[in-house]
Amino acid sequence: MTTTDRTSPGLALASASPRRLDLLGQIGLVPERIAPADIDETPQRGERPGQLARRLAIQKGEAARARLQGMFVIAADTVVGVGRRILPKAETESDARACLELMSGRKHDVVTGVAVFAPDGRSASRLVEARVAFKRLSGQEIEGYISSGEWRGKAGGYAIQGQAGSFVTGITGSYSAIVGLPLYETASVLEGLGYPVARRWSSA
Repeated sequence: MTTTDRTSPGLALASASPRRLDLLGQIGLVPERIAPADIDETPQRGERPGQLARRLAIQKGEAARARLQGMFVIAADTVVGVGRRILPKAETESDARACLELMSGRKHDVVTGVAVFAPDGRSASRLVEARVAFKRLSGQEIEGYISSGEWRGKAGGYAIQGQAGSFVTGITGSYSAIVGLPLYETASVLEGLGYPVARRWSSA
């Protein structure tokens, strides 16, 4: 557990994702506030996966910082795409099944946008792309995964850190970005905007 430094601004995460909270904990960062932002996540016409991920991360951060004056705010969004096609955050079994069938035996892209807002009004964002290869999935494997319920609310209908990890034959790029928050880029942006990441580590 990190000891809070009362002489520096607090840290807030504009997401209710337990995965992102766990990832921050891996680098010794424990947000003082969890403040998810409720925004419309519908892709715009012609929008590509990376464009959507960056736009939503920025919009989530902007919505949250209005309620979190005097704090550093981290916001992120993860999008799964096959080519230019954006896959949904699966809410129904048919969503998840369609995603898994499309990704079966091929590679897909996972793009995470992260945006950080400083108390003084400055902000910065990064876009991190990774590529994931799936083995060819049998109907039994797809239905077994759907019955687990793990897919619900996940971009592309799966969670790589769970049972779907057994489907993955290869990864290129940032694993933490695939899970939901690119740690290197997040720490770098925080440091660049003046948040004492390394000092928090030393006080853990």
